[in-house]
Formats: sequence, structure tokens, C-alpha cells
Amino acid sequence: MAKKKKIRVDLRKNRSKPPRQQGWTRGFQEHGYAEDATLNQERVRAKGELSRKRTIIQDESANTAAEGREPAEMPAVDVSTCLPGRVLRVHGLHSFVQTDDGRQVRCAVRRLLKTLATEERSIVATGDRVWIRPGRGEGDEGLIERIQPRHGLLTRSSRGREQVLVANVDQVVIVVSVVEPELKPHLIDRYLASAEQGGIAPLVCLNKADLVEAAIYQPLVGLYAQLGIPVLWTSAVTGTGIARLRHFLQGRQTVFAGQSGVGKSSLLNAVQPDLGLRVREVSDVNQKGKHTTTTAELIQLDFEGWVVDTPGIRQFQLWDILPEEVEGFFPEFRPLVPWCGYPDCTHTHEDRCAVKDAVLRRLISTSRYTSYLGMFTGRMEETKE
Repeated sequence: MAKKKKIRVDLRKNRSKPPRQQGWTRGFQEHGYAEDATLNQERVRAKGELSRKRTIIQDESANTAAEGREPAEMPAVDVSTCLPGRVLRVHGLHSFVQTDDGRQVRCAVRRLLKTLATEERSIVATGDRVWIRPGRGEGDEGLIERIQPRHGLLTRSSRGREQVLVANVDQVVIVVSVVEPELKPHLIDRYLASAEQGGIAPLVCLNKADLVEAAIYQPLVGLYAQLGIPVLWTSAVTGTGIARLRHFLQGRQTVFAGQSGVGKSSLLNAVQPDLGLRVREVSDVNQKGKHTTTTAELIQLDFEGWVVDTPGIRQFQLWDILPEEVEGFFPEFRPLVPWCGYPDCTHTHEDRCAVKDAVLRRLISTSRYTSYLGMFTGRMEETKE
């Protein structure tokens, strides 16, 4: 029998402070300045923010064996009545979970999980491995009882909180279009930083190769190739690079990420034609995407692999990264940092900075250095959609 333990967990403080007490004049007329006037109003149990705690029971053996990052302290589950599964997609308050026996169950989230104090916008994300309590009858709604520890995360900052775009993947395909919409190298660099932070391997995919001359973009391909990042030229129209992309997806769990209109869904349809994902043309007015994909969805491939098709993003700001940590996401900086004139050099305004000298000598890409400055100062990379 598994050993249990009780712990106290914080819940979200959804109770605002009480409004300012009314009737001060009436109280003064009745009690004056008497010190015992408020004794009858004092409470033994705290209200509001101080009372948002609860005791839950955890399974010590499960927590010890599990590896990864938990979204919050999770309660134990009864494995005799619950089923393991994986979240395929999240629609508002409901999640669609595929159990290990192949069934798909529409599930709500247990109220305790929704009220746990966490910095995430949503406690459940696409790709999560969960335990669910199925409904009593076939077709009945289930209930997510527990979320297993996560690994391989792609996250961003959204409205001051962490938004987990997808969990439990091992590779991210950063899809950018060379035209319609225009290529944004700084957005690529932000995705690369987020991939390293989340422990997933990056792959850059330059899509719509049939619309441009490839030789123009060879310097960009060489830039990322020197950093050890694979770069693919692809076209869903002509089939360029599709076979190689399929090779990278085989046996892997991959998330496709990028701004709207770059052709993520079109590429997946080319990789496996029977997927039938919805696609739309880029707007003729502003040459921007129309947000055809509205929610991240986990899809199983025929050739032993999983992919997550994600909606296009308007902005991508890194989550929980200090300015001093940004240089760690730029491997070309590392050999030069010891040669800077100051041990705490930020590579932004200091003199005798080896990194800035390397940029002037064109040993470091100006585009990459501009990306570093944007991340260091915390500015968002707007895609202007």
C-alpha cells in the first residue's frame, strides 16, 4: 500500500478585501472612543486572503518516482477508479483526453485543481498526462483528478502569468515564412530561447520556398547551422523538403509554432494528407494570417509520432527569465564573456565589451545581437498582426 501524507496547499485568492466599513458616525455616537467597541465584530477564523488554504493527501511514492515539473501540488488519486490519459486539446472549461486504451473522453477539471495557487493561466495544457475519473455511463463527462509532472515545455508570458502552450514534447518546429507574412529573425530567436528553457530541441523551418530565390536567404541558413540548429526549406505547394520534415517527425513528439499565416497546418497536411486541417489564404489587404487554427491540438501521426498544431501568436515574450540570464541563450557569446572588461558586463552600454567588439567586427550577427538587446530589455517582439 502506498504511503500517504498530508500537506497544506495555497488556493487562489478569489476573495477581494472587504469594502470599507460604513456607519462610522453612528458607531461614534454609540461608543465614542471606547476600545471595546469592536470586540463584537472580531472573528476567530480569518476571512478573505488569509483563509485560502486547504489540506490535501499526497502519494509519497508517486511523487518520488515522478520526474518533471508539476504545475502545482497535486492530490493523490484512486487508481482503481481512475484512468491515465493525455490531453489532446483544451476548449474553454473542458478538455478532451485520450485514455491509454484509446477512448476519447470530454472532461471537466476538478474544482480543487482549478483553485490551486499557481502562476499559470490555466492548470491544464495540451499534451498533459493526467488521471481522470470517467463518467458513469458511456458518453458521460469525466473529471480530471490529477496532472502528472511535466517535461518538454513551450511557454510564454501572457498578461503577467505563464501560459503553457504545450507540455511533454521533445521537439519544436519553428515555422516561419520567407514572404507573406515577412520573415522575422527576432521571433525565431525568442522561440529558440524558449525551447532551451523548456528542454526541447529546436528545428527552424523556412516555409513557402516556392515564392523566393533560396540563395537570398543562405546567410540566414548558415547563421543557424553554425549554432547547430537544423534548418529546412519547405513548400507545401511543391513538396520541397516534406520528405525530410517527415523524417524529423518520425518517432518524436513535436510542436509546430509560429505566427499566423506561415503555413503550419498546410505543412502538416502535406506530411500526412488525411489530417484535413483547416487552412486559409493570407489576407490580400495586409498580407497577414487569419488565425484559422484556434486551439492547440495533439495529433497522432501514422508513422509513429505525435504533433501539436498551435494557433498563430501575436507576441512572444519569455517567461520567468532575468536579464542576467539572457546571454545564456546565445551560445556565440560564451567564448567572449570572459574577455569583457567587467565581470557583470551586460553587453549593452559598457566599454571594453568583447561581445560588442565582436559585433563590430561581424564575428557575431547584428540580427542576433539585436535580438539579445530586445530580450534583455524585456521588449516584446510584435508580429504586427
